[in-house]
Amino acid sequence: MVEPRGGRAADAASRYAAREAALELLYEVESKGETVPAVLAELPMTPDDHAVQLVEGVDRRGEEVDGFVSRFAKGWSVGRMPAVDRAVLRLGTYELLASDHVPTAVVLSEWVTLAGEYSTTESSRFVNGVLGRIAQEIRPDDAGNAGTAGASGLGDDGGDPAP
Repeated sequence: MVEPRGGRAADAASRYAAREAALELLYEVESKGETVPAVLAELPMTPDDHAVQLVEGVDRRGEEVDGFVSRFAKGWSVGRMPAVDRAVLRLGTYELLASDHVPTAVVLSEWVTLAGEYSTTESSRFVNGVLGRIAQEIRPDDAGNAGTAGASGLGDDGGDPAP
């Protein structure tokens, strides 16, 4: 069945594009060493509202988000991770915390895909493992049905991000 324009398929594509924009924005914030408001103010066009909400949410709840990432990334401090992997994990963790209306499987799938697109296959495995364990902590009632940590075939060790 073909979705009508503006239907679920269009919404999903729009949300994926917003996640992708959020990843680019958070990476830019870190690369430039600037604040989220400063980077947003420099942009020639206002990004999608969902992208802005994700990036501002990570900024606002950064300590909490990094606490989850640090706890579940075996042998890796947040600061030692590759920048893209760190940004993906921060955004995915924030979305798990703040967007309970978005199914866990969708959150994990989208961020793992973005890690693979913007970093490496090893990064997507690492992100899958770490976010899967974070999801089990944050959303214990939903994480078991999410295809998390290993069930997707992407790996579940959470131990080795991209070199």
